[in-house]
Amino acid sequence: MEKVIRIVSVKNEYGIKVKKCCASCQHKCIETKGSRTCALMMIKVEQKFKCKQWQMSDGMKNAGKGGGIVRHLETKEVVID
Repeated sequence: MEKVIRIVSVKNEYGIKVKKCCASCQHKCIETKGSRTCALMMIKVEQKFKCKQWQMSDGMKNAGKGGGIVRHLETKEVVID
């Protein structure tokens, strides 16, 4: 029988729900081949790995803040709405 991993979510300052796992952690390091390493424990981990040292990444802290711009990849044109 496969073990079910329950991932807890928290909300950031802007009300966006963030899952507490390696994918949203400040301490993750993504190698060139796509594998993840925890910078604190120095071990390879999976996306859904969770530990007690989890800390929300800067990108997840800013999610929902706004102020971004849309770029058209084909023309390299910046569109500001």
